[in-house]
Amino acid sequence: VRDFDTVTYRNNIIAHSAIASLFSIPIVLTTSAETGPNGLLPKEISSMYPDAPFIRRNGEVDAWDNADFRAAVRAQNKSQIILAGITTDVCTEFLALSLRAEGYTVFANTEASGTFTEKLAVDANDRMKDGGVILQGTFAIVMDLMRDWRNTPGSLQVLPWLDTYLPAYGYVARGHEAAVQNGTLLPGEEGL
Repeated sequence: VRDFDTVTYRNNIIAHSAIASLFSIPIVLTTSAETGPNGLLPKEISSMYPDAPFIRRNGEVDAWDNADFRAAVRAQNKSQIILAGITTDVCTEFLALSLRAEGYTVFANTEASGTFTEKLAVDANDRMKDGGVILQGTFAIVMDLMRDWRNTPGSLQVLPWLDTYLPAYGYVARGHEAAVQNGTLLPGEEGL
């Protein structure tokens, strides 16, 4: 992956993977040729879901071309799929467009899919968008799933999750907490 720096990308894929736990969403894990050039699924992800279906494909590039993967997805009995992959222009795009062709509503996490260049990412995202795939980042996906801070999961569950996986928003919530606890504004803060 070259369209993200390594640390950001690693954090993004782990955050993406943790969304399913937060919202109790069924998950299907898959790899293509893990004993070959593509390698293993990161252990930070596979260890989150030790009991999830894990389809180790034998080389199919488009996961939908694998009968076991198709069966595992269909067994979840869901019409909406959230996905990400390496690379954006192959693993994410091919599967997203195959799922759309099957009638699924597909959300591709653009922050948790990476590729070799920004141009490849833009081109792949354009093709997916043209194919009816909903392109969103992690925060938008989480907010779309939560819908209302008063829900469960809502602020009580989502804010600590954001503090862990999306620190930029976590710091906003921490700043609000500090202001409420402190109860005072410094000169120049009022009206910001």
